[in-house]
Amino acid sequence: MRVVIAGGHGQIALLLERLLVDRGDQAVGIVRNPDHAAELTAIGARAVVLDLERADLDAVAEVLAGADAAVFAAGAGPGSGVARKDTVDRAAAMLFADAAQAAGVRRHLQISAMGLDRAGDPAVDEVFRAYLAAKDAAERDLRRRDLDWTILRPGRLTDGPATGRVVLADSAPPGAVSRADVAAVLLDLLDDPSTAGRTLELVSAG
Repeated sequence: MRVVIAGGHGQIALLLERLLVDRGDQAVGIVRNPDHAAELTAIGARAVVLDLERADLDAVAEVLAGADAAVFAAGAGPGSGVARKDTVDRAAAMLFADAAQAAGVRRHLQISAMGLDRAGDPAVDEVFRAYLAAKDAAERDLRRRDLDWTILRPGRLTDGPATGRVVLADSAPPGAVSRADVAAVLLDLLDDPSTAGRTLELVSAG
């Protein structure tokens, strides 16, 4: 299986890439910073340097050509402001989905977040509200597409090893989950086409 991952240097993406490589699949990570390419190469993944905030549709579709699946794991990250929440968490997600359709890659996973209904809560920090709104817009966009999409909404992300003890459901209680467990679940979702068309929440089972 050839899997192209947007946000290829992110913590979850690196874990997923390692899992794919370890079982003999081809992992291709899209990275913005060329200095990050070596880290992907070191774990056996292929790095493609491409800035999804500036790339055009044809350039992204070229990377996706021939892939069996696409995974959007990109995010503006901590320290970024309102503008980049929109250009990465919304606009780049939409571009990646556009490119998947153009390249004929039907299986599409997108990492989102729990608690998107808080995007309009004035008690929530402005930047975090922008993040939630961007994720919500990206979800709405993906749901209308003719793709075999699955949206994964992890709870609060933590470090640590995969436990294999998680709650994966249409609706899960608020909670945390390790990035390693998120990566492991993404791998399972790639192998399970029956999850297409579903939005799933993920937290640790304790």
